[in-house]
Amino acid sequence: MLSPNSVSSPSNKLFYIDNIKIILTILVILHHTVITYGGSGGWYWLQKTTCFGALIPMTMFVSINQSFFMGFFFLLSAYFTDSSYAKKGTAQFIKDRLIRLGIPLLFYSLVISPITSYLVYYFAKGNHITLLQYLSGYDSWIDFGVMWFVAALLVFTMIYIGLERFFKTNASKPLPAPRAYQILLFAVLLGIISFLVRIVFPVGWVLKPVGFQLGHFTQYIALFIVGIIAVRNNWFEQLTEQTLKYLKRSIGFCLLFFPVFFFIRVKLDMPVSWYSGGFHWQSLLYAVWEQWIGLSILTVFLIKGRKSWNTTTPLLSQLSRSNFVVYIFHPLVIVSLTLLIRNCEIDPAIKLLFIAPIIVIASYVLGSLILRIPGIKKIL
Repeated sequence: MLSPNSVSSPSNKLFYIDNIKIILTILVILHHTVITYGGSGGWYWLQKTTCFGALIPMTMFVSINQSFFMGFFFLLSAYFTDSSYAKKGTAQFIKDRLIRLGIPLLFYSLVISPITSYLVYYFAKGNHITLLQYLSGYDSWIDFGVMWFVAALLVFTMIYIGLERFFKTNASKPLPAPRAYQILLFAVLLGIISFLVRIVFPVGWVLKPVGFQLGHFTQYIALFIVGIIAVRNNWFEQLTEQTLKYLKRSIGFCLLFFPVFFFIRVKLDMPVSWYSGGFHWQSLLYAVWEQWIGLSILTVFLIKGRKSWNTTTPLLSQLSRSNFVVYIFHPLVIVSLTLLIRNCEIDPAIKLLFIAPIIVIASYVLGSLILRIPGIKKIL
């Protein structure tokens, strides 16, 4: 991930968090590309493989990603929210958030999402009409798509501001960083709460038009709160080598559950949806597993990153600066390039291996070019 020519950062710099964000952004791109070709989940356009041998690693990849990557984004976003709010004050902070989050949110909903949907309508579905004709009948103008994250972050941030404005939320006594067993106990608690939420809102149920999958929001809310607590108590710097060792083992243990999940489904001849929600013990098992492996992975990333990735290069700095732009525009890149090769007579799983790295590179190239547009950096 890091160049051998990278320069060590000063101790007060958090380059490793920037580098983790690069990894997470790439995982988001790959996540949606894998869904296009066979992974579970919804997307603008799908061309799924029927090869069982390919579906297994795709399913594992999507499941592991979902267990931690968006929650990790909320954790890291919250980590920098507290200091930014203290520095700017309420009015300036709200103005800044509305500009840097609100404008991209509206742009995606009003521009990127309709254009992306049009490409699918024209090329994949064979409806050869002009963009203006398509837009004249378009009725999904409030469609946040992948920007549901930004919408949720705005909501969380406004609630945070309200609490900070009217209540004293700083603890009088510093809290020590959690140890491995405390992190895993917290994961079990999150899993149980997620199970209860998913009885009513199973995974896949979407709150329209904002795109919130409430079945995942237990983790998102919890990790946003943890991010605030972590920065106030300097937790990231206090996580220990022993915690790293134990949670690496925890991840290995969790990976062994994939054949267990498959065996349970086959043995009981149950629908796979029982893992996603409803009052089923399988849903409880999966929810606890998901939080267990997710919190283990993100904690390992933080400790490993602090130890080994707290460096930067001009390339890494450019990638880091482009992350948010890449996040906004990557659906357009994925849909455009996958549509471009839609008629190639090869299995979608092979297409995935070929097109995925191209999509990642193209997304960052596009992001870098967009940042060169005058005035864009004031927003993004």
